[in-house]
Amino acid sequence: MTSRLDYYSASPKAMKAMIAMEALTSNLSIEPALLHLIKIRASQLNGCAFCTDMHSVDARRLGETDRRLYSIVVWRDSGFFNPRERAALAWTEAVTLLSQSHVPDDVYAQAREQFSESEMVDLTIAVTTINSWNRLAVSFRQTPSA
Repeated sequence: MTSRLDYYSASPKAMKAMIAMEALTSNLSIEPALLHLIKIRASQLNGCAFCTDMHSVDARRLGETDRRLYSIVVWRDSGFFNPRERAALAWTEAVTLLSQSHVPDDVYAQAREQFSESEMVDLTIAVTTINSWNRLAVSFRQTPSA
């Protein structure tokens, strides 16, 4: 697959805003290890190889195990994730697949059992931010380096 364009050089002002949003997301209430799980799951759903690869590497640097990383795609059927992580992954899927899910009430209730109101907003901002990155990377065919 050939990259279509370098979106950083094509629109530096837009990318400056994206980078600022990413910096904000990284400094909110959601713990870094959980942020990477969220980013990986949204990226898998969006078919973003670049972001899936990048956040898997970053998660490993934070001590995440290969076994858990391999199981994110089937998190519902695995016993590797605690209730907070499961709630975050369910929320990530519902928000990412918004047009299909409309974020069901049961998913919201599950998330509210694990996250405060402010954490819910922070979690949603994290999901929307990675979805924006995925849309850039997929649309312009950014791929991971071998």
